[in-house]
Amino acid sequence: MSLEKIHLRKLLQIFYAPNNKRISILRADIRQEISKGTGLSGDGGDFHTAFWSGAKRHALGAADLRALTEVYIERSPQRKRLYPLLRDGFLLWWDEKRRWRNEPFEAILPSPHGRLTFEEPAATVKVENLLSLEGGDHSNRLIYPYFSEEPRLSAEAARLGLWLMSEALPHRAIEEMRVLDVIRGASFGIADVPFQGDEQNLFLRRYGQILNEWHALWKEYD
Repeated sequence: MSLEKIHLRKLLQIFYAPNNKRISILRADIRQEISKGTGLSGDGGDFHTAFWSGAKRHALGAADLRALTEVYIERSPQRKRLYPLLRDGFLLWWDEKRRWRNEPFEAILPSPHGRLTFEEPAATVKVENLLSLEGGDHSNRLIYPYFSEEPRLSAEAARLGLWLMSEALPHRAIEEMRVLDVIRGASFGIADVPFQGDEQNLFLRRYGQILNEWHALWKEYD
């Protein structure tokens, strides 16, 4: 992962995780970086990627996420508890959205993606793998997934996520953007969590604190 070049969803999890969980995540990241440096394999990849690919296909009518989830569990039986949580949360959100709009969606291609690089702290946050949709009325939705079971995505975390998205995707309208807490089936847009003007300062302060903690923990592995 490397905390200095990280996906937004992972950073939001670390920002708001309880102390013991946060330390555990940071230590796991350090061990993974050490493994990479010695030529050993890391953690085998992110199982969320397969799920999200299936969720996007479901949204476009190209697959059934319920059936796909059974396949995912067969391939990764150690995830047999988490995959249904992700499936049920996504379908709760998606089915409600479809009932509300009752119209087909098309994929926006290529799907927007971006990153935001900071000078202080020296780090980059990535915004990738969005569910990017255009509705029949030509309105767009850019849905960014937050997968973590804990902590749940708070209003403040969603607000910081939307701020980072708007900075990383400067040519897209903030009104198009959503952060989706997949397991809870809850999405947040700017109307739900309006900006308060302190987003950049709050984001950078939290990020700086996490990086300082990460660097301090590294010394235990030298």
